[in-house]
Amino acid sequence: MTNVLTLIAAAPEPRLTLAAAAVAEALARLGAVLGRSETLAPDIARDFFFTELAADQAEAAARLALAAALGAHRIDLVAQGAADRRKRLLLADMESTIIENEMLDELADFLGLREEVAEITRRAMNDEIDFTAALKARVALLKGLPESVLAEAASRIRIAPGAAALVATMRANGARTALVSGGFRVFTSLVRDRLGFDCDVANELLVAEGRLAGRVGTPIVTRETKLASLTQFAAERGLGLASTLAVGDGANDLPMLDAAGLGIAYRAKPAVAARARNRIDHADLTALLYAQGYAAAEIIFS
Repeated sequence: MTNVLTLIAAAPEPRLTLAAAAVAEALARLGAVLGRSETLAPDIARDFFFTELAADQAEAAARLALAAALGAHRIDLVAQGAADRRKRLLLADMESTIIENEMLDELADFLGLREEVAEITRRAMNDEIDFTAALKARVALLKGLPESVLAEAASRIRIAPGAAALVATMRANGARTALVSGGFRVFTSLVRDRLGFDCDVANELLVAEGRLAGRVGTPIVTRETKLASLTQFAAERGLGLASTLAVGDGANDLPMLDAAGLGIAYRAKPAVAARARNRIDHADLTALLYAQGYAAAEIIFS
């Protein structure tokens, strides 16, 4: 089986050639038969094709080689099978992935409770406490806020760098794109329309008499929901899971990351980064395109 390892720098990195040489040498020492090497973006992204070495072993060796050759660096790497590399379904978490915000934290800010709620969010996303219980507890704190704060919070949304290019490029190449969030549809629907996602799945934040009710509608979107969405959307398109890409940062994303053909933990919480097969720690979301073999000239930057 042919595998491919992709080096992806967070910013133009003149040492990428040095890094590539160190990685190639490390793979060869482990018995890999090296094939072609391709530049996807000068000083940004480069592919190595190889056989006779498992992708996960190649990744571990490459990480050690990068550290030895460069010391401190901001270069990510993704190792995977080369077949069916360009995915035809994208499932993306929204908060701290497609957008830089956590919207519950933004809402809590109107009550002066940002730090308290943000700590609950952090613990839930790091798999330290139950996600559903944490969601209900945070929403309960918002009871009584005027409905008008939803629009104010929405005005704070910051789209993550590379998100627009990721969605536009994959859609232009025939992929279906879905936003699947444990947050709220009042926000996911806005981001869906702004970036051109095909659909969104999220929770309903209940409102009564013009104020937040302090409750979330049921059923609640959980990690199981995200996994079920991946399998359902793939089936609707007649796709095997090998043809899917999932990205997220929190513990509730892990099942869909594990099941997808390419699952990427994006700037993830420590517990998630440690368990995910692939992770992007430094680069922006265009890294997901380079990981699929897109060259810079093929990416739709807007």
